[in-house]
Amino acid sequence: MSADAPTPPSPARPRPRAGVVKSNRFQIVTFSLLTLILTAATVWGGRTWLRNSETVVFAVGDANGPEAKFAAKLAAVLKNDSSRLKLKIAPNPDSAKALAQFDRRDAGLAILRADAKVPPRARAIAILERDVVLVLSPGGKKIKSVTDLKKKKIAVVGDGDNNVNFVRNALDIADSPDAAQRVQQAPSNTPLEKLFAAGFGAVIAIEHTSKIMKDKTYEQYARRGGGFTLNAIDAAKALARKHPAISEETVSTGLLSSSPAIPDDEIDTIGLEWLLIAQSSMPTATATELARIVYENKSDLALDDGFASKIEPAETDKDAFIIAHPGAADYINDDTKSFMDRYSDMMYLGVAALSIIGSIFAAIYTKITRIAPERAGELATAILDIGERTEHAKCIGQLDELQDELETLLRKAVIGLRDGTIKSDGLDTFKLGYEFVRDEIALRRDHLNRHPSPPDDNVVVVKAAQSA
Repeated sequence: MSADAPTPPSPARPRPRAGVVKSNRFQIVTFSLLTLILTAATVWGGRTWLRNSETVVFAVGDANGPEAKFAAKLAAVLKNDSSRLKLKIAPNPDSAKALAQFDRRDAGLAILRADAKVPPRARAIAILERDVVLVLSPGGKKIKSVTDLKKKKIAVVGDGDNNVNFVRNALDIADSPDAAQRVQQAPSNTPLEKLFAAGFGAVIAIEHTSKIMKDKTYEQYARRGGGFTLNAIDAAKALARKHPAISEETVSTGLLSSSPAIPDDEIDTIGLEWLLIAQSSMPTATATELARIVYENKSDLALDDGFASKIEPAETDKDAFIIAHPGAADYINDDTKSFMDRYSDMMYLGVAALSIIGSIFAAIYTKITRIAPERAGELATAILDIGERTEHAKCIGQLDELQDELETLLRKAVIGLRDGTIKSDGLDTFKLGYEFVRDEIALRRDHLNRHPSPPDDNVVVVKAAQSA
């Protein structure tokens, strides 16, 4: 008599895969969020790097002159606009020394009048102001031509000797022995009637257009006894062709005086441009930013006396006297920029960063952190294990348990194939194994039904002993 009890069937080896989908999905969401966060950080960092503060030296003349005052206004506008550009204003005793500093490349910006010596590396950002040449004569004494003008003693009204030199050069009398006597600088604020009384047959005033429009001095002169005559320059076009620095200008009706109207009709004359210039080596983005600030803030840049109140775009033609800086030309030629134009650099950077960062995280997920789905062929091993235990099943109950395990594996395979936790590799092997074991269980069940196991004698003896 043996007391050995039958060995219970060993449970199927656990193959936990329930957390695979959840874990992989969590990784995908995490990596996607990290990709977006890092891309945003990269774009922000790139934008910050591109907008790093840049200081530009602005060479100016006399601290009380229009150049210095305009530079101060521009510096304030840049600050209020939160621009990355900052100005360092470098004062000089006069405009010539400011241009010399610019020519030495010790400054990135300067202002020049077109008749000045133009540095070879100067590029225009904007036309800040226009000067017009006014040829005045005593009332009733009209000057018919430039030839007649050259014969007269001329007083030049304006600040600095550059005006006198300009007139002498424009009239082609600079090399004349008596040039100093024929063209003289008039003392500041000298009334016209005193100059005419002193024997000057003509007074040439070189004035800012914006100043003339605001100043009532000429109207007051016109209302006094005698008045004056404003004369046209008949050779304006020829002078402009001969001297590239000179521009053709028109004095509109009533510009100097509305009552009486002076001139009473439009007349031709010559003039000079005041230009904001930059070094040719200035980065295009910097010049574009400067042009944007200047053109979009004209009212804030105008001086109290009217200087720079009529800012105009620089000439972008290749044959311009001072060609426009490429950065300024880009802005001038495309004044209204779309969203894509303004932020295309950031968008390209964002796309590139998104592609690179996304590829890196995709590689990490695919090669390292991803929980790989189980192959259907691997489940065949568990099925064959059930088949081996089927041979040793002694009762219908054990077969029912094995049948449940087999159906569980089938259910797991179907669900896994649906949600991706199980790959279809080896699916044919799985199907073959399943069908084989299923049939084997059915055969074993039929055998046990036809040949039931006899009662175990050991169990009967134990029960008898207990009842006794």
